Amino acid sequence: MLSTSTQLLRLSQGQLNLLERCPRQFQHTYLQQLNSPLNPEYQEGQTLGSRFHRLMQQQTMGLPIESFLQEDAQLQSWMKAFADAAPEILTDANSETFRDSEHYRTLHFSDYLLTVIYDLLIADNLQAQILDWKTSPKPPNKRYLEKNWQTRLYLYVLGETSEYPPENISMTYWFVQSEGKLQSIKFSYNTAAHEQTAKKLWELLSKLTNWLEGYQQGEQFPQVALGNKACEYCQFATRCDRAQTSTNIISAANPASNIDNTLLNVGSIQEVSL
Repeated sequence: MLSTSTQLLRLSQGQLNLLERCPRQFQHTYLQQLNSPLNPEYQEGQTLGSRFHRLMQQQTMGLPIESFLQEDAQLQSWMKAFADAAPEILTDANSETFRDSEHYRTLHFSDYLLTVIYDLLIADNLQAQILDWKTSPKPPNKRYLEKNWQTRLYLYVLGETSEYPPENISMTYWFVQSEGKLQSIKFSYNTAAHEQTAKKLWELLSKLTNWLEGYQQGEQFPQVALGNKACEYCQFATRCDRAQTSTNIISAANPASNIDNTLLNVGSIQEVSL
């Protein structure tokens, strides 16, 4: 059983997404640390995504990347797409611009430690840009991304841990294999969005505090209502007595199952796919 009396509970965007979608699945995944084997096709996609993240990190640090490119034609194609479409990402024309790959930040919020890792943070005297690499075959729609906790949390934490006003902060997702071409989705930030995220965080984490207190007394986290689509691809459908309304299939081709699979490791906050 998890104890929160001596240390802050660390939360990533993936954990917030899961907590909001299904508190009982959050309990099974993070408190009880139950999981199931990943789909082999999904694992293959994760491996390729991790290789691309390492490639971009090497490039940002000014380290040799030829060995990565020679071994993988797919990585060569993606890097060329960046060089053609957004060369400013790959070059540091201004020595005074701060650029940091796999940039790690934390924020103490209530009784929790909110944790983010930016694939690339670019900042100068005027503005700060968060960049995130995605290797999923098809981008989700912008509205979905806007509501996703990765977007909300990443922007919020930077606003709280830097001197930049929200209006000078942005976040851009780069989808490197989207329909055979490089695509991006950018979110500008503002004070109203920052205040709204703070409100949502307080609401969600207040619920989590109450649920954790009940869990210490033997109570279960709440379940979603019967018939909820979140159960259709959940690996815990049988455990939750929802198997009769669930296909109980984890498919690499289904976006919902891909999201769930990225949340299985409580200690991991590496962002590869949504």
